[in-house]
Amino acid sequence: MTASASRDVIIGIDAGTSLIKAVAFTLTGEQLADVSRPNAYVSPASGHVEQDMAQTWSDTVAVIRALAKSVPDLSARIAAVAVTGQGDGTWLIDDDGRPVAPALLWLDSRAGRLVEEIRGGERNAALYRRTGSGLNACQQGPQLAWLQAHMPDTIARATTAFHCKDWLYFQLTGERATDPSEATFSCGDFRKRAFDAETARLIGIADLTRLFPPVVDGAVMTHPLTAAAAIEIGLPEGVPVCLGYVDVICNALGAGLYDPSPDVGCTIIGSTGMHMRLVPSADAMTLNREATGYTMPFPVPGHYAQMQSNMAATLNIDWMLDLACDMLAAEGVTRTRAELIRRLDDQVLRARPGEVLFHPFISDAGERGPFVAHEASAQFFGLRSRHRYGDLMRGVMEGLAFAARDCYAAMGSLPRDVRITGGAAKSRALGAILGAALDCDVRICSRAEAGAAGAAMIAAVAIDAYPDMRACAGQWVAPHLSSPQSPDAALAKRYASIFPTYLEARLASRPVWKQLAALRAGGDHV
Repeated sequence: MTASASRDVIIGIDAGTSLIKAVAFTLTGEQLADVSRPNAYVSPASGHVEQDMAQTWSDTVAVIRALAKSVPDLSARIAAVAVTGQGDGTWLIDDDGRPVAPALLWLDSRAGRLVEEIRGGERNAALYRRTGSGLNACQQGPQLAWLQAHMPDTIARATTAFHCKDWLYFQLTGERATDPSEATFSCGDFRKRAFDAETARLIGIADLTRLFPPVVDGAVMTHPLTAAAAIEIGLPEGVPVCLGYVDVICNALGAGLYDPSPDVGCTIIGSTGMHMRLVPSADAMTLNREATGYTMPFPVPGHYAQMQSNMAATLNIDWMLDLACDMLAAEGVTRTRAELIRRLDDQVLRARPGEVLFHPFISDAGERGPFVAHEASAQFFGLRSRHRYGDLMRGVMEGLAFAARDCYAAMGSLPRDVRITGGAAKSRALGAILGAALDCDVRICSRAEAGAAGAAMIAAVAIDAYPDMRACAGQWVAPHLSSPQSPDAALAKRYASIFPTYLEARLASRPVWKQLAALRAGGDHV
């Protein structure tokens, strides 16, 4: 379909873990309005994290209907609807299209023991060569294996295994499908950009390939909004609906990862840290010895995104801020994180660089990139009595930057230009520290809804509003990127000399982490 002049709005739906959002964009990338509501999930047992599929659809209907009240004549102006959402997880439906059980989210860890068994055996290397992604309990393949072993009746009733966005796409179009990115790392072969029977056999779910839906590339194919869905969401029947790639790919696309310049990276600094590189072909991929990270097809012919994710990014900063809040509260002074953050950049930039070394492994889940260690914990090195709060906070930010360098190094050479988005992207101090640690230019993406924008960009290309993704990115992304900030040469040299020590300390700490974990659990010193 070619977009008409009167139909000039694309709705991007981003069904995330925290929020379900609907965002309206013009065909030129201007954001008109956005509506969101909190997502809801439950933990009925230890390690189990589930979401009600019917409620997810109801919430999506609600945000689309609310968006229509904010955009004049939306029904007459709508050119397409695009959908993305949280990755991994398992959303099962039966032959009639009804959920057979609550969805398992990416936060669900019940398949953890099964994953550890595979990662410790001979199958892991073969799996990694096919998927290009490290096996993890959050992925659909291991979750299906767990369900097959522990909930066979549920599996018997299921006819299709979706991810979150696939379920919403089904509700909108009646089509059972997933996209190339989720098919690949769920149970696929990244070179084929599709599901793979041998990968399923290696995971132990050879009998469950019947559950995998067709793979649809939303950049080249859309399906029409059904009459039933049109009534529910209040939009015209037949509007093209685009199945976007998984949310992290859409975020990277909306934040500027696709660029004609070589060696571009994208870092999302949120609760976790996601670090991505774009490569032009499957042969250009760099797989690492630890068998970690993700490889995902990108919505541009032949291109792939390589990813490494460290479990805790801003969680480390939040922890430090909470320490200060707690001390102030003990003296009857109330301060919030937001109030302390206002002065944080100046405080950090006044501190001397490299005074202390910090490993930012503060998450209770340990670490997953570029290495897997469930027992990994945060730690300071080099503390002296002269060090103050500003020195420690600078050390935390430097630790995050070294973790980013660690992740990028596992994917090949360091990028020459990194685009930063996420909650902490506004920090001047963190941007300067990250640029110096990577010795690269840094550009800040100011677009607030990069994920929904990325999905909408895929739709814009699919309906021929643009001839290709390069033309679309030039109009949708470039205006939202700051001018390049070059790294401080002296600081980059200092960080280059410190990074090997950061790495050596990480490698040497693994037995200590295991010993501490055993002691916390009440076990023997091992």
